[in-house]
Amino acid sequence: MDVAGLLRLQSRGEIKRWGAWLDGEGSVHRPALLRLAVEQGAGLEEIAHLDGRRLLRLCLDRAVRAQVRQNPIHRDEGFLCVRCGASVPPGGRRPRDHCPYCLTGLHVDGSVPGDRAATCGGRLVPVAVEPKEGSLDLLYRCDACGATRRNRVLDDVPVPDDLAAVRALVAGTG
Repeated sequence: MDVAGLLRLQSRGEIKRWGAWLDGEGSVHRPALLRLAVEQGAGLEEIAHLDGRRLLRLCLDRAVRAQVRQNPIHRDEGFLCVRCGASVPPGGRRPRDHCPYCLTGLHVDGSVPGDRAATCGGRLVPVAVEPKEGSLDLLYRCDACGATRRNRVLDDVPVPDDLAAVRALVAGTG
């Protein structure tokens, strides 16, 4: 296996197995891995004594990726609607991301509702309503980037979505 192949290792078991190989018969690849570790910012004095497994882990640079949160914190905050100016309270059980009165939202969430990871910030305009497994979904299009989003109609929260506005959207007059 070459250095590029070593850097594609995924599991802890693979790293352990190939690290042992690197300490033995694969030691000819050690200088290349040491150079890579130095290029990534490690000091030669601190890595020269590392065994093969630790050297591989350092070159894979998993420490930074391990610190990236995989399950984002859901933020459920109140806000002022960008369209009608209404003061919108938090949703409660689910993150509130659109106005319950005019159904307009902001493009603030990424792939997970409530993660507030989107950088666009454009206005999400409701374009349709679709039934989905016992509930209704609002379909949105972002005015700024054109992205489409799907949000559940919130009818079981302290301030539910205005069903008259949902009906108007279904009828094509909203």
